[in-house]
Amino acid sequence: MAKKRSTAKAGQARAAKRSAGRSRERTPSVGELQKQIRGVDRQLVKLINQRAQLACQLMKGCQTQGAASLMLDSTQQVAEAVAANKGPLPDRTVEAVLRELASGCRALVRDVKVAFLGPPYSYCHLAAIRHFGRSVQFMPVGTIAAVFEEVNRGHSEFGIVPIENSTDGRIADTLEMFTRLPVKVCGEVQLAIHHTLLGKCHRTEVKEVYSRPQALSQCRNWLAKHLPAARMIEVTSTSTAAQLAREKPGAAAIASLEAGVQYGLDVLAERIEDNPHNVTRFAVIGEHSSPRTGDDRTAMMFQTEHRFGALCDALAVFKRNRINLTWIESFPVPGTERAYLFFVEMEGHETDARIRRAVAALSNKTLRLEILGSCPAAAPKE
Repeated sequence: MAKKRSTAKAGQARAAKRSAGRSRERTPSVGELQKQIRGVDRQLVKLINQRAQLACQLMKGCQTQGAASLMLDSTQQVAEAVAANKGPLPDRTVEAVLRELASGCRALVRDVKVAFLGPPYSYCHLAAIRHFGRSVQFMPVGTIAAVFEEVNRGHSEFGIVPIENSTDGRIADTLEMFTRLPVKVCGEVQLAIHHTLLGKCHRTEVKEVYSRPQALSQCRNWLAKHLPAARMIEVTSTSTAAQLAREKPGAAAIASLEAGVQYGLDVLAERIEDNPHNVTRFAVIGEHSSPRTGDDRTAMMFQTEHRFGALCDALAVFKRNRINLTWIESFPVPGTERAYLFFVEMEGHETDARIRRAVAALSNKTLRLEILGSCPAAAPKE
């Protein structure tokens, strides 16, 4: 009898264990999951406001260092936080959330104005959003020169201008303005550029295609194949092209997908750029360089004498100081004949000892030498 009772108890214990296991493995109901999400949301709201309070204290303490350092604090913190991401959210999602949070925190301390080549939803505008977030006061202007003027006159604390494209190379208007006005490079954005053909008509009805010269050039093979009879018309910005495509029958624009949404246009073709790895590099300009981070780039321009070996002598300075150049461009000196400025970018910060040594040596070998600024190195962004 005792044996039977013992066996029964053992069976009951096993059944209870199996029941407990099934209970532990039970999938939460929809209502339970929604309740948990609401709880997490409340925690997030509390945490982001705690972060905002700390960020305000930090930025108020750093205000004496200038606007560039305020921007750098935010971008560095976002980059460091994204590096710690272990998923399941992708890095770009985490980065977008943190960038907007940092932008909102910065707006609590000061109203930052950023000039860009407009109208809104041009590629310059998209690059500005990627760098500054949306909680700044964006100032659209009509030309690259106007962006420089806004910063130089103190109307905007920052500007953003295209400096180089992986398909078409340098942006001449930007290089020319660096020769004219004493602004500094304090940031960089590398933006993957995907062009979209936009319009209000069917693709077979397109007679004119509007866009910036660079955008038309970057899509020339696609346009020659698919719209050989259409007339290509250059305008000041891709957003201006989108506005024209909305207003003119038989017109299409090459612009961003975001511009198409903004101006109520239909997508006639996507990703029409000839180079699928098309990237434009934008320079953030301001009054001061960014502080050193340890992973920086420095830009400068110089002019050599017009004599045999002068450029070679100047470039040898970088080799002697073990400085790696990441970019070099020649640009005609305005108002002269056969005289050139050389724009170079190098690894390192202008405060680094080897950069300072190189600048001192170059000053004896050049007619003009200007450091355009230092900023953290940037990776391409979709």
